[in-house]
Amino acid sequence: MATDPAPVIANLPNDRQFDLRMMRAALALARRGLGAVWPNPAVGCVIVKEGRVVGRGWTQPGGRPHGETEALGRAGEAARGATAYVSLEPCCHWGRTPPCTDALIAAGIGRVVVAVEDADPRVAGEGMERLRAAGLDVETGLCAAEAAEVNAGFFCRLRNGRPLVTLKLATSLDGRIATGRGESQWITGPPARDRAHALRGAHDAIMVGVGTVIADDPQLTCRLPGLAHRSPVRVVVDRYLRVPPTMRLFSDPRMAPTWVMTLPSADPARRQMLLSAGAIVIDIDPGSDGNGSLAAALAALGERGITRLLVEGGGRLAAAFVGAGLVDRVVWAHAPMLIGGDGVPAIAELGLGMLSAAPRFERLSAESVGEDMMTVYRVRG
Repeated sequence: MATDPAPVIANLPNDRQFDLRMMRAALALARRGLGAVWPNPAVGCVIVKEGRVVGRGWTQPGGRPHGETEALGRAGEAARGATAYVSLEPCCHWGRTPPCTDALIAAGIGRVVVAVEDADPRVAGEGMERLRAAGLDVETGLCAAEAAEVNAGFFCRLRNGRPLVTLKLATSLDGRIATGRGESQWITGPPARDRAHALRGAHDAIMVGVGTVIADDPQLTCRLPGLAHRSPVRVVVDRYLRVPPTMRLFSDPRMAPTWVMTLPSADPARRQMLLSAGAIVIDIDPGSDGNGSLAAALAALGERGITRLLVEGGGRLAAAFVGAGLVDRVVWAHAPMLIGGDGVPAIAELGLGMLSAAPRFERLSAESVGEDMMTVYRVRG
């Protein structure tokens, strides 16, 4: 990997505004790993000495090397006595690589500024304590909320055993995803569609229902130039294995893996056809009603290391996720058009009798994307 030129910074390293800028730079680096590092967290690290950035790093694809290791490698001897800005508490346990705390200590880092504590019980504050015990000056809490949002999927999997779920919707102003005759291409414009592909690249997996696969025959890949390798795992919810093995999802398994989630009782012959087509078939717990549940499907994804799931299915799948209380984020692209009540709604019936029962969200951001408006929400509570 090429080494970036080290920018000269006028401010002194102990200036709080400088600290803020460097931590936000570390967070920007961390975001580069989203969608490519699962089941590990995405971590960014910036190393500064005497007002100059001497090393930068972020978690590499597959989760290793870690961001701190990358930054230390770029800094070399300049790391001695320097300050390291890290978006997540450095790990202090052995895995396939040595602990990042040991690497920071061995490199002679003098000060470490940590955005947020790691929720992994193998770390959970111990990493910072180990650094302090070695004589390093350690600070924490700078940009903590931003850092927690970057790794919300990693934290969700640790705490809830399932990935963070983002529901992506692209609709008319009146919330329709197609006309009454089923025409849907295209409601949003090219810039919004490009952003949707970038969103795919920042998630570990993308999920649709079998109805969407049969109706649209999608590829579900990231088709931005140069980012095909960032295509997420493709997940199809298909309890009875109705999806034909001739769909484009199975045309080239090298583009991205395809996982089909089904019931253990599904037809063995159809199961074998999908396996022969290159799919991975995953059984989900049928539950008391024998139909399985989205919660069981998410738990199965969590067991396989998925931390961030993008849901792009139709109105029925969206309603199932919303009704089950399993939506954590919503990314909604509104196009400046009206389709009318005979159009297909983005979210099917929820069966709400009272407004007090409606799921509520708080807005995180809103921006114009071409002629469309893209808004990001987080579930309240």
